[in-house]
Amino acid sequence: MDAVCDIPGIGLAVERSLVPDPVFDPAPAPGLHEATAVLAGGCFWCVEAVFRELDGVLGVTSGYSGGDAASANYERVCSGVTDHAEAVAIRFDPQRISYGRLLKVFFAVAHDPTQVDRQGNDRGRQYRSVVFHLDDVQREVAAAYIRQLDAAKVFNAPIVTQLVPLAAFHDAERYHQNYAALHPEQAYIAAVSAPKVAKLRKQFGDWLRSDGSRDGGLA
Repeated sequence: MDAVCDIPGIGLAVERSLVPDPVFDPAPAPGLHEATAVLAGGCFWCVEAVFRELDGVLGVTSGYSGGDAASANYERVCSGVTDHAEAVAIRFDPQRISYGRLLKVFFAVAHDPTQVDRQGNDRGRQYRSVVFHLDDVQREVAAAYIRQLDAAKVFNAPIVTQLVPLAAFHDAERYHQNYAALHPEQAYIAAVSAPKVAKLRKQFGDWLRSDGSRDGGLA
């Protein structure tokens, strides 16, 4: 990762407060208290840090999706020779936070969905924007929300986020997990991750974990 990466979010054409809620965001089945969302939006350190802050999120794991298990390691993925994208698997309680709300944070704060195969100075297919949907409902919610955001001209350019069925999610190496909270002094974290978290806290304060911690004590 490049320590002087541009801050994602420059693609927004409106104030972050004007990014709309998803119109199509079905209520979960009664009694369903755990689901998973898999999202890719550039450096997984930064995306993970944002979602760990949210109330209703039960755990966040950094990893790789879109490629095979044999090449799912940091050295190979960063070389750009695999089909993986750096991604995060978000376990959440849909009674407390909906899939649509997770997508709102993904598009409004976690990354810039108008950049093709990059986020700022981080370039390569491993940094592409992808919603890896686990079922038809997730695909429909994501597709409808992208259409909604494009129609509202929320961004300065069309959203290029891919919608791809999840084939597999491969956990990243242990040292990548909760990296931003454990290494706040690292230059990349200070330049890219910390500003994203600050924007989340400012704009989505009502959605944050009640304990107020950076890592939320999540697994």
